[in-house]
Amino acid sequence: MTADGRILDGITVVDLSTFVTGGFSSSMLANLGADVIKVEQPGYGDAIRHTGPPFVEGESPYYWTVNYGKRSVELDLKKEEAREALYDLIEETDVFVQNFRPGTAERLGVDYETLSERNDQLIYLAISAFGQTGPWRERSGYDLLIQGMGGIMDVTGEEGRQPVKVGLPVTDLITAMWAAFGAASALYRRELTGEGDYIDLGMLEAVLPWLTKQAGQVFAGETPRRMGTKDPVLAPYQTFETADGYLNVCILNEKLWHELCAAIDRPDLPEDDRFEVNADRVEHQDELEAEIEATLTAKTTDEWIEIIAEDAGVPAGPVYDVEEALHNPQIEARGTITELDHPEIGSIPVIEHPLKFENVDSGFERPPPLLGEHNRDVFRDLGYSADEVDELEAMGVFGDE
Repeated sequence: MTADGRILDGITVVDLSTFVTGGFSSSMLANLGADVIKVEQPGYGDAIRHTGPPFVEGESPYYWTVNYGKRSVELDLKKEEAREALYDLIEETDVFVQNFRPGTAERLGVDYETLSERNDQLIYLAISAFGQTGPWRERSGYDLLIQGMGGIMDVTGEEGRQPVKVGLPVTDLITAMWAAFGAASALYRRELTGEGDYIDLGMLEAVLPWLTKQAGQVFAGETPRRMGTKDPVLAPYQTFETADGYLNVCILNEKLWHELCAAIDRPDLPEDDRFEVNADRVEHQDELEAEIEATLTAKTTDEWIEIIAEDAGVPAGPVYDVEEALHNPQIEARGTITELDHPEIGSIPVIEHPLKFENVDSGFERPPPLLGEHNRDVFRDLGYSADEVDELEAMGVFGDE
């Protein structure tokens, strides 16, 4: 890192992963300055490029959101010449990312043993659905499967109805954040020891630490249940209907409870034995919901936000649609949505990552790459001559025309 640069300036990441887990993790590293080289299947690329609709002039905006800030190289790893070119790249690489099923990396010649022979300081990140060991290691798995097997769907939805998945690919993103954290931790350890490392990351295990409250219930001998927007240990901590929409109210202690009741002009509620303290309110959540909602439906969401959140300082907020979440005064003031110049489309939107460091820069500097956009640049930067890059191209290393 330079004195006025970004934390991961000078770090090279080679990413062979597809879809979200590896892609979002390496985009996090790119945001902090790493040079992320996305190695893709010639002529087709990462399958997420084709995931849609919608498409914008043939490009998937979903692909953009997990691939800002990278460079793209096509390599036909079925060809020995392409593997040798990759091995040359690995010699100058700090972090290698793949999310193949166990056994695939060995067949392609990109396993840890092979690559660490070229670079013994390499940090190798192997992401899979169930990890590299155990009876399920060879199973494929995606977000929906892991949401189901990781307990998330068991506690998402309404009581008495079927389980539902979270609307985001949440287990992909959870795993991606563990991956970036693991890579950054391994880079720090390498600074101390000079040693590379191998990181085995399974999606199913990545999810379990996030169960927190529900795991606590199980540890206490209880059975978690689906509760809609209600909370198993706090009340009121849920969504209420208003005259024109919905309002989330978050009461975490008795002080806030009394402040809420004063703000909505319901001083009778704390005097009711059913609602006196949090444990009582949790036990009588249905009755509590009916009482509060009967009051909140008298005014609009905006009116209640002014009364409860602005004037009383009680945690409350509207339920925004996705467009409102992306475009509102707070997000605009923080500069979270920016733009980058795409080589074919022009200006495209970018969701910046939230870490705002006081003493170093962060942020995306490149748009999501076109497939193979940097075939020549990457190998020229590696020290290949123009003639040598021409030869790679002629041999079909970047795919057949």
